[in-house]
Amino acid sequence: MVDSSFKDNDHSTKELFLSGAIWNDLDSNGDTPGCLAWKLGERGRGIYELCVNAGVRAEMLLGLMGGYEELGSEGDEEDEEIPDADASAEVGEDGEMNGTNGTNGTHEHELAVGPAEQTEIQKEKKDVNSEDYLKSELKFEDDKLLDEDDNGVMMKWETDIMRKSVDLLIPDLKPGDRVLNIGFGMGIIDRMFRDTKPKSHYIIEAHPAVLAKLAEPESAFGKNWEENAPEGGKYKIHAGKWQDVCPKLLEGGEVFDAIYFDTFGEDYSQLKLFFTEYVSGLLDGEGRFGFFNGLGADRRVCYDVYTKVAELDLCDAGMDVEWTDVEVPIEGMEQAGEGEWTGVRRRYWTLDKYRLPICTFLG
Repeated sequence: MVDSSFKDNDHSTKELFLSGAIWNDLDSNGDTPGCLAWKLGERGRGIYELCVNAGVRAEMLLGLMGGYEELGSEGDEEDEEIPDADASAEVGEDGEMNGTNGTNGTHEHELAVGPAEQTEIQKEKKDVNSEDYLKSELKFEDDKLLDEDDNGVMMKWETDIMRKSVDLLIPDLKPGDRVLNIGFGMGIIDRMFRDTKPKSHYIIEAHPAVLAKLAEPESAFGKNWEENAPEGGKYKIHAGKWQDVCPKLLEGGEVFDAIYFDTFGEDYSQLKLFFTEYVSGLLDGEGRFGFFNGLGADRRVCYDVYTKVAELDLCDAGMDVEWTDVEVPIEGMEQAGEGEWTGVRRRYWTLDKYRLPICTFLG
C-alpha cells in the first residue's frame, strides 16, 4: 500500500509545477526535485514522473518559443546562477554529438564538473560549442579523443553502444546498404559500418585535425578505401559541416538505408534541425535513422526529459522511435578525474543505462 502522505506530496508537487515551480532548480547540495525523488526509490516514483513531465512541458514550450536555454548540469551551481523560472535547457552531446552526440553527444554535451576534476585539471569552465571546437587542437589517444580543453569528444567506452547501434540500423548486418554517418570522431562506428560491406558509405566530418588523420597514407578510410567501393556504389569523405554538405546531398538525389548522427559541440536544436529538415529527403522509405542519445546524461532526470522531448519532436517530424536499453559498464566511471575519466575535463556520462534510438518513418 502506498503511504497516503506520498499521494498528498504528489498532488502538492503537481500544483507547484502548474503554478510555475522550477523543475530543474537546485538545492544547496546541487540536487533538483527530480534527483531527490529518484533517491527515494518507489516512494518517490510518482513525484519523479511529475518532475520529468514538468521538464518536458518546459522544453517543448521553449522550443515553440524558438529557442532552448542551457540547463546547468551537475556541479554547475558553483559556476552559474540557479536558473530562473523560464530557464530550462539543454545539455550537449556525447563525443562523435559524441556528442553529439554532442549533444548528445553530437557528441552533444554540457558536462558536469566534480571536485576531483577541479583538483586534477584546474581549468576554468568554458562553454562547449561547435565554432570553438572546430578551431581547437585535438588530442588523439588510444582510448579517447579530446579537444584542447580536455573535453571528451569521443571515448572508447562508447564502443558497445556503437556496436548495438549498427546491429539495429542494419538488420542482420546484411551487405549492400547505403550508409551515411555524420561525425567521424575516433571512427568507431564507421569501422563497424565498413565491415558490413555497404554499397555506399559516406562520412561527413568537419574538424581539420580529424580530416588530416583520414588523409594519412595509413588511414583505413583513405584513397584505397574510396577506390574499393562496389560497382554502382561510392565511398567518400565529405569535408565540412553537415549543414553545408547535406543540402548538396539532397540536390544530388542521394538516398541512404542507414543514417547515424553524432556530432560534437552542437545543441539539441541542431539535432532537431537535422531530423526535421533533412532526414525525410535523405533516408529511404524503409530506412533507419539513429543518433547518439547523450543529451543530459550527467543527470538522470535531464536524460529522461530529453528522451521524451526527442520522441515528441521526432513524432512531429513524421518518425517513430523505438528505444533499446544498453547497459553501460559504469564501474570505473563513478569518479570524475579517475578511471575512464583520467585526464578528461568533465564527466559527460553518469548513468548505468543508455537509451538507444532507432527511428523509422511513421506508417
